[in-house]
Amino acid sequence: MATIDILDTTLRDGAQAQGIGFSLSDKQKIALALDSLGIPLIEGGNPYSNKKDAEFFSSALPFKNSEPVAFSSTMKPDNTPDADPALKAVLDSHVKTVSLFGKTALSHVKEVLRCSKEENVRIIFESVRFFHSKGMNVLFDAEHFFDGFKEDSDYAFSCLKAAVDGGASLIVLCDTNGGALPDAVYETTKAIIKRFSLPVGIHCHNDCGLAVANTLAAVQAGATHIQGTFLGVGERCGNADLCTLIPLLQLKCGHKLLLPAALKRLTETARTIGDIMNTAVNEHAPFIGSAAFAHKAGMHIDGVLKATDTFEHLAPEAVGNGRRFLISEQAGKAGVLEKLRKIIPDIDKNSPELKRVLDRLKDKEYRGYTYENADASFELMALNTLGLRKQFFEVLDFHVLAHRPQVKEDLSKSAQAYIKINVDGKEEINAAEGDGPVNALDEALRKALSRFFPKLNSMRLKDFKVRVLDSGGTASSVRVFIESTDGMHDWGTVGVSTNIIQACFKALVDSIDYMLTFF
Repeated sequence: MATIDILDTTLRDGAQAQGIGFSLSDKQKIALALDSLGIPLIEGGNPYSNKKDAEFFSSALPFKNSEPVAFSSTMKPDNTPDADPALKAVLDSHVKTVSLFGKTALSHVKEVLRCSKEENVRIIFESVRFFHSKGMNVLFDAEHFFDGFKEDSDYAFSCLKAAVDGGASLIVLCDTNGGALPDAVYETTKAIIKRFSLPVGIHCHNDCGLAVANTLAAVQAGATHIQGTFLGVGERCGNADLCTLIPLLQLKCGHKLLLPAALKRLTETARTIGDIMNTAVNEHAPFIGSAAFAHKAGMHIDGVLKATDTFEHLAPEAVGNGRRFLISEQAGKAGVLEKLRKIIPDIDKNSPELKRVLDRLKDKEYRGYTYENADASFELMALNTLGLRKQFFEVLDFHVLAHRPQVKEDLSKSAQAYIKINVDGKEEINAAEGDGPVNALDEALRKALSRFFPKLNSMRLKDFKVRVLDSGGTASSVRVFIESTDGMHDWGTVGVSTNIIQACFKALVDSIDYMLTFF
């Protein structure tokens, strides 16, 4: 099968997404993460549009596998290339490759550029020739190409021909509006490949949820270059998601994109980039999501334990992900048994301990608990049910006070917590301030316990979620989920109560107990 070239535009098109904003340091970190994965081309931004993008290209990052690509529009109408500041900014960035976009839809030429169709063809030709004459590779992005081809195919062809005649090394067909359908993308791409001898690429937006499907259609038609972003971020509904496209094309279609060892770091890289962007990875995302290989139904778990391909289309390890069995009343014996083997290795399906834990699990779930993302609380519940849970400390009393800070006060300290504990007959009283009652309670509890268990100083909360379980208004039961870390391990715990502070406290106590028990 063909080798497919990848251009990642997370730093350019991805930066145009709602809620995404990169610092220079963010851009550099993401670029190096992509380089480590082996992405050939990284579109770093438009050096003319802002100082940050210009500084990115001048920062001389130590790339080992990737090449930085500058992005620019063709020159303005009624201008010459050497007098155009946007083109000059690309030259000043000292890149070897430029991604140059130009209009190919006649209506856009008339209504947006407001020039004649002949003038648009001229500015495409001369802009491409300008960079080509400087020894640069020019990737011509045919903006709104599928719309333009549908509107006037002869004119769309003439725009591509101008780029080819100017010395472009690649033609990229852009579904800029994200409104094309896969069959149209396939047929149009095939027609372009038949007409021109140059390599053809594809750039799709996701406005109809078809960016990945349209990219696949273009590749099936013969395109050998794809563009997209990590996690699918981008303008409006986003761009084609490389985290889905790369494994699809490589593992399902047999194309060459990344080295197998690099593909096994896809999930890790996606989560790293997500953290830098301050964007959570969609847990239901194909291949890289935490739920991508998660199994909840008892019959599914039983099937996977017997033959993984019964409910997994590929091995999760191939993309650096992992298999998860979600504990719930839906899981049945197989799922609970698999989890219990972690803490009771010799347990089997006929063990009376298994039934006791299953019965307790169903009772707890009936009362609002869920252990899908709270493995730590499940393991502690199982140990408690079987009389194996060690009590490290006892909470004798606690109080939490929340107040409304005055404007001139420190707004980050809006609550105080007091706590009294007992550890092996020794009492300890402590207090702390925090950014809200949960933070104050967490600080006070670990402050009191750290005297006895110093390793708790490395623990911190990563995430905190609250869900209302019924329609009882302010008297509703709530479920609190807490994710904790010590820098090396992450674990989740859950608490349920009609008192939100009590629910938080139960989850906090479990998080500390789990660390003391297993780490």
